[in-house]
Amino acid sequence: MGAGIARNLLRAGHEVTVYNRTREKAEALKPDGAQVAASAAEAANGVDAVSTMLSDDEAVEEVVFGEKGIASVLNSGAVHISHSTISAALAKRLAKQHEQRGQGYLSAPVFGRPEAAESKKLIVVIAGPTELTQKFRPFFDAIGRKTFIVGAESYKANVAKLCGNFMIASMLEAFSEAFATIGKSGIERQAFLDIMSELFGSPVYTNYGATIAGEKFEPAGFALKLGFKDIRLVLQAAQEEAVPMPLASLLRDQFLSAIAHGEQDLDWSGVSRVSSRNAGL
Repeated sequence: MGAGIARNLLRAGHEVTVYNRTREKAEALKPDGAQVAASAAEAANGVDAVSTMLSDDEAVEEVVFGEKGIASVLNSGAVHISHSTISAALAKRLAKQHEQRGQGYLSAPVFGRPEAAESKKLIVVIAGPTELTQKFRPFFDAIGRKTFIVGAESYKANVAKLCGNFMIASMLEAFSEAFATIGKSGIERQAFLDIMSELFGSPVYTNYGATIAGEKFEPAGFALKLGFKDIRLVLQAAQEEAVPMPLASLLRDQFLSAIAHGEQDLDWSGVSRVSSRNAGL
């Protein structure tokens, strides 16, 4: 995801320095014009903005606040733009800590898989101070096909992203149960998928439905263990607002069942295997 974002920033004419904890991934961007840093702090030193795309709260905290973290070197007035799907609590902490250092912060999680990041088709959801969301609009235009602003408090973008991922996970579960019934009824999966694609008219339904129908769960575009993380975080956000989410609770258990069967590194659409097992397929 980060590589696709970086390439599109380079294509738009920005000067980009990249860092990845697996250096080979950063080195792969050299032919596109990126400079490669030896640490996150080196990448963030003297820049107008630093953009992070990491897997979870722990990774973000390490890169931002850890030894040689970006918060320690980012210039006053520079901005941290976080694309990671993280908890609302961490987003609030990031905004507060950066403000205390005289730095800006924007939450800007994205919807889309790696191929969407590469082809500049991400949907970008941003939240933060109005002056920053407007100043960095060209940045977001360079990486995605459409940008939505959901509030002046940064954590709201993270809640929106978590709820969006909950919607996608709910669709995965619906497909999982439907395909289990279709399979036991002796109906061709592709025929049912064609009907659903016509009914809903959504590439999300079509693409994920095809993945489940063909059981093409590797390589993972978005790992099942990360999907479980997002369901856990949306339940946490809902609990803080006293909002029951019974379907999200069901999804948590379905993802946990998949993880218990060693399927955590499959694409998150691999949660469909739970329904297949339950159906005796």
